[in-house]
Amino acid sequence: MSTPHFDYLDRLEAEAIHILREVAGQFERPALLFSGGKDSIVLTRLAEKAFRPGRFPFPLVHVDTGHNFPEVLAFRDKLAAELGEKLIVRSVEDTIKRQRLREPGGKFPSRNPLQTYTLLETIEEFQFDACIGGARRDEEKARAKERIFSVRDEFGQWDPKRQRPELWNVYNGRIQRGENVRVFPISNWTELDVWRYIQRENIPLPSIYFGHPRTCVVLPSGQLLGLNEHLRLDETDEIVERQVRFRTVGDSTCTAAVESDAATIDDIIADLLLAKVSERGATRLDDNISEAGMEDRKRNGYF
Repeated sequence: MSTPHFDYLDRLEAEAIHILREVAGQFERPALLFSGGKDSIVLTRLAEKAFRPGRFPFPLVHVDTGHNFPEVLAFRDKLAAELGEKLIVRSVEDTIKRQRLREPGGKFPSRNPLQTYTLLETIEEFQFDACIGGARRDEEKARAKERIFSVRDEFGQWDPKRQRPELWNVYNGRIQRGENVRVFPISNWTELDVWRYIQRENIPLPSIYFGHPRTCVVLPSGQLLGLNEHLRLDETDEIVERQVRFRTVGDSTCTAAVESDAATIDDIIADLLLAKVSERGATRLDDNISEAGMEDRKRNGYF
């Protein structure tokens, strides 16, 4: 008797679906953190496969910095409406006013570190006990330390020394009152895996993932930052028109573009096969604040 053939994408998909169903089975009030970026979009496709024809057993939640790319926000709203799922949006701007937080300074004022405050407020508001996210271990070394079920204490903080063993496909979601778990169903995927899955499933994406003309600021590092109203530029800054795309989407003040003519997913995959740096390493300026920049933010509650 022959056995069905599963390629590696089938196996990654099956693992992620299993994890999503474990979340639904183990937690009372989970949420799926949804930015409108490629990884969270893939998570919604996986959730469809895990739970349709029923509704998702969790809402979609977005922490909006106020500095997001307009194309991504429009896509976020469109996809949530097409899915027919609840979308909860909470604003960093509101948190800044409510908690009297200090706005970031400098030429490229990223609000990414302030997302932590809004996320923790949102978790408390809705009493979420699990938050599903699209982080992957190949993105950054601090994320490589995470388990798939990653426990946060009652203050939302992460301690890498408190990581629980995960043997085979057994996940321990037991937590104390006030704690929550961050769950990463695509931890074992790579950027290339994500794009090959998007290709296989014919998943629509925001337009900024593909090559397009954009006015950019040339940084001292040579990176290209899309010109936007939140930047505080000097007269000496070099402004150029380039054909670019974005490998990841985040705060527009700290997410650099890469030069590319890639108009299709096939083109993007061909680009990635030649890339030597992860998408965060190549484009996220806020990860380069210090050697342990991402880990410090994660310890304080960053997703």
